[in-house]
Amino acid sequence: MDTGKYLSLSTARVMSSCIKPKAQLDTTPLVLLHGFDSSCFEWRYGLPLLEDAGFETWAVDVLGWGFSDLGKSFPRAAWLPNVITFIRSKHEAVSDERNEVVFRVPKSNYCNLISRLLGEFWRSYVKKPMILVGPSLGAAVAIDFAVNHPEAVDKLILIDASVYAEGTGNLATLPKVMAYAGVYLLKSLPLRLYATSLTFNTLTWGTCYDWAKIGRLHCLLPWWADATVDFMTSGGYNVSAQIGEVKQKTLIIWGENDQIIDYKLAVRLHSEIPNAMIRQIPECGHIPHIEKPAAVSKLIAEFVRAESKVCMVA
Repeated sequence: MDTGKYLSLSTARVMSSCIKPKAQLDTTPLVLLHGFDSSCFEWRYGLPLLEDAGFETWAVDVLGWGFSDLGKSFPRAAWLPNVITFIRSKHEAVSDERNEVVFRVPKSNYCNLISRLLGEFWRSYVKKPMILVGPSLGAAVAIDFAVNHPEAVDKLILIDASVYAEGTGNLATLPKVMAYAGVYLLKSLPLRLYATSLTFNTLTWGTCYDWAKIGRLHCLLPWWADATVDFMTSGGYNVSAQIGEVKQKTLIIWGENDQIIDYKLAVRLHSEIPNAMIRQIPECGHIPHIEKPAAVSKLIAEFVRAESKVCMVA
């Protein structure tokens, strides 16, 4: 990916990043999230295909993961009501001047902070209703945001959605020492290799090794452990009660051989979102947009274009 397409959302304490589209178009933009402890690199295969299909496409790092620059003081700053400043530098903004937008984080809650920053990103850069794409835990982020900010989300696309877990469960009560021990295990290459082998349907050893290394790149950043422990002890996302409140037209995509989340939960999700359709990708595991990017991109394009045709006829 062209790192020249990165932009940053900067704060006094927090700096998050995303991959910008080649151009902002007169169409509904796609905004791509990622799953638990991952990064926008999840879309390294899918994003170019979506751009080639003619979509304005953004891939956003969820606060705390990806290549966010959180600094050493992030854990305390994340939980304090804080004044946060967005800074668009001259190479990111239309003008050559620095622009600052100040807002307050009203609650000391990690998930609220993620939602608030995503909202400010949308207002500052995207600026029109978007199609929000959430894979795995990113689906919980997407549902929470769509319910609380309906003006920002035109449609939802949920991929192998992790939305029925009750947050981080008992992990939220772990002593910090044990939490950090678990997080450092999560970072280890052997565990990443095992997780990668479970996540995808069939991989050669070489591909599994390469994908595991790519998947842990963000773990090498110095603030990754603090951010991950903070997410764990915050309680995480619990959006099951919000699912029925989703009003947006929704596409649910699911890998046929997902070993992480059972397909029964896809069927349940389909039944609980009032205006949803479901599509399955054969011979595919938990992250279809890496394993079968062409199939995922095709389903997204068909969903968006079919809806556009309906609107034009109406």
